[in-house]
Amino acid sequence: ETTKNESEHNHPILLVIISMKLAILSVLAGYAAAFAPAPQSTQSSVALHETKADLNALAQKLNPVVGMYDPLNLAEAEFWGYSNEATIGFLRHAEIKHSRVAMFAFVGYIAHANGIKFPWAMQMDGSPFPTETSPPQLWDAVSDSAKFQIFAVILFLEAWSEIPSDSHQHYMAGGKPGAYPDFTTGEDGIPHPVPFNFYDPFKLSSKRSAEAKERGLVVEINNGRLAMIGIMGFVAANSVEGSVPLLSGVVQHYDGQVMAPFVTNYLGQAWGLQ
Repeated sequence: ETTKNESEHNHPILLVIISMKLAILSVLAGYAAAFAPAPQSTQSSVALHETKADLNALAQKLNPVVGMYDPLNLAEAEFWGYSNEATIGFLRHAEIKHSRVAMFAFVGYIAHANGIKFPWAMQMDGSPFPTETSPPQLWDAVSDSAKFQIFAVILFLEAWSEIPSDSHQHYMAGGKPGAYPDFTTGEDGIPHPVPFNFYDPFKLSSKRSAEAKERGLVVEINNGRLAMIGIMGFVAANSVEGSVPLLSGVVQHYDGQVMAPFVTNYLGQAWGLQ
């Protein structure tokens, strides 16, 4: 099907995407980067991978009992003037990315709540990892310099994932939702060798059959959806006692701003806010 002048080779739009992410990081307004629109160019058509029919088929694999559940009718939306297929690519990629982050967060929350940490020093000056077992309080105890380093790594990974290439199509222009490009080196890539890729660093996935990979994607989405519910349940129980009855007396109460990346309100200080 034809699209609305979509392609991955318009560098000005790419610069806008990266600039938007830098702005988000600089004002500390939540996560380091959001999901950006796909680049455009003067090409008239690009073959896109998924349609609403594909979503219906995937929904039956994910949960045959519930099936396709789309109360907001997003499967027929056209974000920012892009085609429906491009919008589906955006939504699919967003869900997969949020799912992966939520799975990391859920497991990380449990590890920190049980006092599990690395045995070595956290910082070069010898500062140890915090001893708190309440994950929000533990995050508050991490130095701002360490947090900035974490956000810088996230920013790089986000920017790299948005850059299209001959081997990596953008998820809104025919690329596979959830796919992360390999780290390439040289003139068109990173200026130093990178021994491992972010995705499948040990090449284990290449040995799996197509059927196993397809099943793995279904399992990943289901696990990710549960993880998103789980981590938000932990955060709710931290902030509002009794909001999650099963976690009452299990999760420690937290009086701070659970969604704030820093204890100090750097942005609000300019207006006299604390």
